[in-house]
Amino acid sequence: MPNQTIDLMMNRKSIRKYKPDVPTDEIIHTIVKAGLQAPFASQLCSLIITREADKHPFNAPIAFYFLLDFHRMELIMKKRGWENVSCNLWIYHLGMQDVTLAGENMVIAAESLGLGSCYIGMTPFAAKQIAKRHKLPKRVFPVVQLAMGYPDEDKPPRPRYPLEFSLFENEYPEFTDEQINEAMKVMDDGYLAQDYYRNPDIMIPLQGEREEIFDYDNYSWTEHISRKWGQWIPSPDKLLKQFKECEFDLTE
Repeated sequence: MPNQTIDLMMNRKSIRKYKPDVPTDEIIHTIVKAGLQAPFASQLCSLIITREADKHPFNAPIAFYFLLDFHRMELIMKKRGWENVSCNLWIYHLGMQDVTLAGENMVIAAESLGLGSCYIGMTPFAAKQIAKRHKLPKRVFPVVQLAMGYPDEDKPPRPRYPLEFSLFENEYPEFTDEQINEAMKVMDDGYLAQDYYRNPDIMIPLQGEREEIFDYDNYSWTEHISRKWGQWIPSPDKLLKQFKECEFDLTE
């Protein structure tokens, strides 16, 4: 059955090449309002918008920082004569729900208005620098950046796991080798067909003594993502330090 909203969601992809045109304030405000209308746990999401294309990822005309914002909540609680006693881990958990739901709403709203976007996932590792640059008060943490603008490319959507590898009836299954191999094949064949890593020349270097056996004829998503999880960020210390700098000590 035709459905414009579902079609929009099924065809969504990250955009890394933008036209210089800047969306109007009316369009920006509409997108943000749609984002903030998402279901929320405690309304712990606020945003910073920047319009310096030369400083943005992919030179996008606008970019947003999604903020886990407990500062506003503490101001409200103070007005009511309360002090927070909830642990930071719980606040983080609820705040992440608010941020991600608002972000997804904004992405889809932007798509419906002809804009594209791309998330920048390493944002938390620069939290202290971002907080200083944008004068964030304590108890406000930048979770993710979202580049946005009018697309100057038209690539197909990225592959996803087969549904049977992601949707389970009643209980989590024990996967067979055949199911795992099929899921890997779907992902790898899809990315190879798009030359996703070949064209931008992206291959994560190996660390240690592991021998390189891949080239761009067989290097695809499952090897790429395995190299990330198998080599990067073995310690939480740097990330925990960034949270602590913003007065979110997740270890307390």
